[in-house]
Amino acid sequence: MKKLLVTRVIAEPVLEQARALFDTTVRTAPGGLTEEEAAEALTRYDAILPTLGDAFTAAAFARAGADLRCGMLGNFGVGYNHIDASAARDAGVSVSNTPDVLTDATADIGMLLVLATCRRASEGERMLRAGEWGGFGPKSLLGLQVTGKVLGIVGMGRIGQAVAHRGHYGFGMPVIYYNRSRKEAPMPARQVETLHELMGEADIVVVTTPGGAETTKLIDAAAIAAMRPTGVLVNISRGEVVDETALIEALEAGTIAGAGLDVYEKEPRVPERLRALSNCTLLPHLGSATVETRQAMAQMALDNIIAWSEGRDPPQRVN
Repeated sequence: MKKLLVTRVIAEPVLEQARALFDTTVRTAPGGLTEEEAAEALTRYDAILPTLGDAFTAAAFARAGADLRCGMLGNFGVGYNHIDASAARDAGVSVSNTPDVLTDATADIGMLLVLATCRRASEGERMLRAGEWGGFGPKSLLGLQVTGKVLGIVGMGRIGQAVAHRGHYGFGMPVIYYNRSRKEAPMPARQVETLHELMGEADIVVVTTPGGAETTKLIDAAAIAAMRPTGVLVNISRGEVVDETALIEALEAGTIAGAGLDVYEKEPRVPERLRALSNCTLLPHLGSATVETRQAMAQMALDNIIAWSEGRDPPQRVN
């Protein structure tokens, strides 16, 4: 029986299936695998079901070296930038991810952040809980009306399209989008030629592009500076896609109106300066956090590992 490591506790029905098919170890320690722990896991298990925070870097594969035993990383999550897929391929290790199943849940969180930030909901809740609310006032906590505002999408993939659909059909928002390649949108929307054009034209920018080296700090200081003073930036992609320091400086200076974040550069660490801002809505990476979605992700990750163990090509293989 092949040995399987599951690096976090996942849905019990999926774990039951894993235990029936593999000699399964479930890691219960908090946080992700360090580079050293990832290297050791590569030498001890035939397959691994990892997720965000597990450091399967090029150095981890190099450290495993000739002792490498693992042949499959069935990642829990659509993003896999914590895995060096090229190093895995060179080492003969297949990598898969879990696309599609978290699209709607993540898009919902995107719209939650849009609404909460524009309407200053988290700021108002903090005020109320602290006993500082003095009652209704005609000019109290005035925010930005979402309906009819221009919605800019950075990265028109599955999640970007789902956010655009919600914005256009739910809130009557004209949609523009920036994508690195030409892409037809399945709803009324206009593709713009440059990122800075989008940042300057949109009232609300939602970042949904994949993570990785090509998009690291894509939303840099210059891109943020191109936004309107009334602009709102929402990030539901990966933390490293936005230059966190540049964003903090813009929010502190008031050169943009607000931001809504579900992801951070160095999760789970969130800078104190960011946490101190009243014009920023912060969520603890809730994008896919529904019972249905997380179970579907776990099942897809395991299904890919099962396919590999049976000599089939994993359906969601990425390398």
